[in-house]
Amino acid sequence: MPQRNDTAIWSGLFRISAESGQTLQAQIRQAIVAAILDRQIAASMPLPSCRILAEKLGVARGTVVLAFQQLVDQGFLVARERRGHFVNPDVLATPAKPHQKAPDQANEIDWKARRQIAASDMPPPAKHENWIKSSYPFVYGQFDPALFPTAEWRECNRMALAVLEIRNWASDMVDRDDPLLIEQIQARLLPRRGIFANPDEIIVTLGAQNALYMLATLLMTKGSKVAMEDPGYPDARSIFRLAGADIQPVPVDQSGIVTASIPNDSGFVFVTPSHHCPTMVPLSAERRQDLLARANRHNQIIIEDGYDSQLLDEAPQQALKSLDRSGRVVYVGSMSKTLAPGLRLGYIVASAGLISELRALRRFMLRHPPANNQRAVALFLSLGHHEALVRRLSSAFDERRKRLVHAISAFLPEWRSTDSAGGTSLWLEGPRGTDARGLAEAAASRSVIIEPGDRFFDRTEKPSRFMRLGISSIALQHIEPGIRELATAAGRRPAAA
Repeated sequence: MPQRNDTAIWSGLFRISAESGQTLQAQIRQAIVAAILDRQIAASMPLPSCRILAEKLGVARGTVVLAFQQLVDQGFLVARERRGHFVNPDVLATPAKPHQKAPDQANEIDWKARRQIAASDMPPPAKHENWIKSSYPFVYGQFDPALFPTAEWRECNRMALAVLEIRNWASDMVDRDDPLLIEQIQARLLPRRGIFANPDEIIVTLGAQNALYMLATLLMTKGSKVAMEDPGYPDARSIFRLAGADIQPVPVDQSGIVTASIPNDSGFVFVTPSHHCPTMVPLSAERRQDLLARANRHNQIIIEDGYDSQLLDEAPQQALKSLDRSGRVVYVGSMSKTLAPGLRLGYIVASAGLISELRALRRFMLRHPPANNQRAVALFLSLGHHEALVRRLSSAFDERRKRLVHAISAFLPEWRSTDSAGGTSLWLEGPRGTDARGLAEAAASRSVIIEPGDRFFDRTEKPSRFMRLGISSIALQHIEPGIRELATAAGRRPAAA
């Protein structure tokens, strides 16, 4: 057990790092709480004085004083006059967490045999956990810390923590959403896509994938037939299969999904018409009209994912939902590509009857997305921060896309890219015999992250010569050297610039 003057041991218990995302005061509190709960500090042993601990940790004395005072207020520590701070005996009276025994292998439960859905058998996501440490992260769906509106986001969170605001969001809203956020989605986000909806036609979700899972759970069952783009969004395909649906792959060309190939017996059609996943081509006006007409003729429900549609395009197309007059189109939106993917906020726009059913379902799943986040996002939208961010991102990504296209042409001329404006990625097809997965491994050794394209296909023999390069996370000045490195990994000597 450490003694008060054994400063080396105390320093070992209270390790802090300037690179942590937590404040120094929070790190000190976390270290002390962990040491108390792990029974590393006895109730009879005083903690080091604020001055001594501050010196050992290299922080201001006031930082330690504030940390100790908060722990006293929370009941972890007690302050004794002229003796210092001690662990509260009441905390130590709580039984320590018992060490888990090694499982009995003979009687261990086979959870895989007991499962009713095969979630772990679905294709895994593209894993780029350390993308931020890569020199050339051509990853999709991540944010750029340099473009994130830190000051504006902090302002909205501070506003959401005001006393009157806390009263608005701290209570259980059961199946409702923040009315201000619904209002802002209705007034600020949807009209840009040509969608005009009433408040009872909108529900907030934990991102687009949560929206798709709710729709699949509510509407699909074993044997439901879902027509999907091929190549297409792999996680949507897996979500529908988990609901028991049969996937009907439909080819895609330069005009989007080939509507003439959609089976008439499909109960659902899933599409990404604004920017097709993953090729980024928009669905042509003729195909849009044909898709809606077919849905009416064959009693089909269209699930429209507004994939990569939040940014400003040179020639923007309105959402398929804006053309719908029969209520057959269900629109799924997300704020991942603009604000932050980690925020996990999206929404569904559909007929009021469907939204009502989704609210009833969501209540049993999670009641509602965290109301404090909803209020912060609502304030972010209402103050115009999102509009300014969209303009900034659109300009930055447009410049990056042009730089990437130029670099591909210069250093990987045998690779053919989809010629489509807008979006946050580029879809590339390599020459015959290309192994994009092998290329990804070789590129990773040169600190270049790319995404092999085979995961987007729903075929027994998946094409191996495709890859996707994202532009949302890589700085403009790193694009050309990154493609040079990629060309080297591909076995080519890059030409002189």
